[in-house]
Amino acid sequence: MEEHDVVIVGGGIAGLATAVALKRVRVGALVLEKSRGLRATGTSLNLAPNAWLALDALGVASKLTATYTPATKTKITNLDTGAIQEYHFPANSFKYATVVHRKALLEALAEEVPIDSIRFSSKLKSIENQTQEGSSFAIIHMDDGASIKAKALIGCDGVHSFVARWLGLAAPVNSGRWAVRGLAIFPDGHGLNHEIQQFVTIGKRAAVAPLNDNEIYWFLVCKFSSKGEDHIAHDPEMIKREVTDNLAKDFPPLYLRVVQHSDLSTLTWAPLMFRFPWDLIFGNLSKGNVTVAGDAMHPMTPELGQGGCAALEDAVVLGRHIGNLIIQNKRLVAGDPLAGALERYTKERSWRAATLITGSYLSGWVQQDGSGWWMKFLRDVIFFRLLFTRIFNFIQYDCGELPCVSSNS
Repeated sequence: MEEHDVVIVGGGIAGLATAVALKRVRVGALVLEKSRGLRATGTSLNLAPNAWLALDALGVASKLTATYTPATKTKITNLDTGAIQEYHFPANSFKYATVVHRKALLEALAEEVPIDSIRFSSKLKSIENQTQEGSSFAIIHMDDGASIKAKALIGCDGVHSFVARWLGLAAPVNSGRWAVRGLAIFPDGHGLNHEIQQFVTIGKRAAVAPLNDNEIYWFLVCKFSSKGEDHIAHDPEMIKREVTDNLAKDFPPLYLRVVQHSDLSTLTWAPLMFRFPWDLIFGNLSKGNVTVAGDAMHPMTPELGQGGCAALEDAVVLGRHIGNLIIQNKRLVAGDPLAGALERYTKERSWRAATLITGSYLSGWVQQDGSGWWMKFLRDVIFFRLLFTRIFNFIQYDCGELPCVSSNS
C-alpha cells in the first residue's frame, strides 16, 4: 500500500494552497485531483486584503503582483433609481480589490510543490480509518483500485465534497440564486478604466471587472425562477443569449457589450450553494485525522467575494497548527497529537467561516430581494451608505504567519 504523510483530496485553490502551506512547514503532501488538469472553473476571482495576506504567508503573492493591477475604485449603479455610489481604493495598493485569472493563481500555487505531488485523473471511492500500533491512519481507496495510507486526510474537494459527507456534515443548500460568469475578450482593447462597475436592481446583481487592457471578467447573479435553468447550463451560446435577450436586456449598453464579447468556452451557469453557518459551529469539521478546507468546509454565496479568499486563509491556519505540532514533537506525529492539531484548526476556522457565510448571504439578500419601501431603505441607505465601506474593514483579516520549522524537526 502506498504511504504518505498527508493526502489532500482536490486540486483547486484550497487543495494547492494547503499543499504549499504544508511544504513550508516541511510536510510532504499528495494532492489527488479528479480532473485531467488544473481546474479553472469560474475564470477569474477577486482577491481581497485577507487573500493577499495569506498569499504573502504562503510566499506566492509576488508572482501575481508583478502581473495584475489593483482596481482604482468600485462604482455601484442602482438601475431602478439611477443613483451611483463610488468607493475609491488607495492608489497602487494590493490591500484592496484585485481581479486575477483563477488559472494563474492555481499555476502560481502548483509551481511551489513538487510536480509529482499532484496526481490528476484520481477519483476517490471510499475512506476508512485504521489503527496500527496505537496510531490511527486514513486509508483512501481510489476508483482505479489503488489504496493509499496517510497520517492525515484533508478534503478540499469542493461544494459537493465526498470527505465532508464522510465527516457527517449536512449537505449544502441552494440559496435560491444563480450565477452566470464569463470572460470577455477585446483583441484591440476594451478602453475601460481599471475599475469595478456593479449594477443592481430588484432580483439581480451584475458587474464588470477588467483584468488587463484586453480581458474583462463579468458576472450576473439572479434569483431562481421556475423556468428550469438546468437546460441552459450546458449550452454556452444559450447562456449568452439568455443574458443579453432576457436577464440583462435593460442593463446599460456597456454591460451588454462586454457580455457580447464573451469567450464562449468560459461561460458558466450554476446555482449558488451554501452551508448553514450553524452546521460549521455545531457539526463535525474533523474526525480523528480527517478534516476539510475551502468550499468543502464553507461553501458560500459570492456577494462578499470571499470563497477563494477564505480557502487561502484555511491553508495558512492548517499549516500553522501542523507546523506547531512538528516543532513541539520534532516530527509529524500520527494519531491523537495530529488529530488534536486538526481539531484546533477547525475551532479557529469555524466561527470565522460561519461569519463569512452569514455576511455573504445577507449581503445578497439585501441587494437583490424585495421592492417594498423598507427593503429599499435597508438597501440604499443602511447597506450601501452605512455598511458597505465597513465591509472593506471586515475583509482586512490577517490569518497569521506560518511557523519556521527547522530541517532537524
